[in-house]
Amino acid sequence: MHRHLPPISISAIAAALLLCPLFLTSCSKEVEVVPENQPPDHHGVPTVATQNYVNRLFIDLLGREPLDAEMDLEVAALESADLSQAAREALVTKLMTSTAWLEDDSSYTNKYHIRQIELYRARCLEGVSDAYIDDAIGIAQQNALADSLAGNTGGSPDLQRLLALRAARIQYRDGLIGVDEVMRRMVFNPIYDQINMNSFNYVNATFDNLLFRYPTQAEFDAGYTMVDSNTPALLFGQSGQNKGDYSGIITSNTEFWEGMVRWCYRTFMGREPSSYETYGVLPGLLADHDLQRVQRAILVTDEYANL
Repeated sequence: MHRHLPPISISAIAAALLLCPLFLTSCSKEVEVVPENQPPDHHGVPTVATQNYVNRLFIDLLGREPLDAEMDLEVAALESADLSQAAREALVTKLMTSTAWLEDDSSYTNKYHIRQIELYRARCLEGVSDAYIDDAIGIAQQNALADSLAGNTGGSPDLQRLLALRAARIQYRDGLIGVDEVMRRMVFNPIYDQINMNSFNYVNATFDNLLFRYPTQAEFDAGYTMVDSNTPALLFGQSGQNKGDYSGIITSNTEFWEGMVRWCYRTFMGREPSSYETYGVLPGLLADHDLQRVQRAILVTDEYANL
């Protein structure tokens, strides 16, 4: 049985067929060229993001923004390498270790170590300046002279600790001491004693500043016994009997190095490290005490670079 389409249906179909070429032609897209409209550089990372990364590195590591020439040089180097991890690490290493002369009669490595000491002083000594330490040294020298004239030949422990504190930056920069010794000097000097008066506060403060926690009762009792009574005690599996021994113990245990990892993440990332991040770098740090390696691992990440 055959069905016949009404005439109106045949007319509609014919009209649609005639309109198809016109419709297809009208849907074709023309390429529009916009002058000076370049696509984002380096796989979608705009130059301004690279500039922000360089600027942040200079501030965090050197305590200042890059000069225009420095910015242009480092951005070009990073972009030519497509912001690779190797290129980022090369820049971070340069800012930490380069001894090349700068126009301000200094070097990147000198500025880096100045910045590190400033951060450590802010952490433990309320950010005291070199001038403040020099004034304290001057007073200690006068007291030592007065003691000597009075017949006291025992020397001045306070003066020696202040001189050691003042010398920490240069000795750290030159590789004569490690960051553990730097931090020991930060908590073993008369200025730290003034900030944290009496043995009770001293023990609590050292745990808080270095380990980011307060001591357990057993830990406090051991530390207090050493510091206040000059009596032998055991802390973190190490024996000591005075404040000098205590300051060495509190800066030479596993928790101290974990605290340094946490401090780096807090300083550069503004957050605590995850367990995975901590234990990814802690074994190596315990072995070589190379804090710069930990810092490099943080500073080359996409999270830090905000890429």
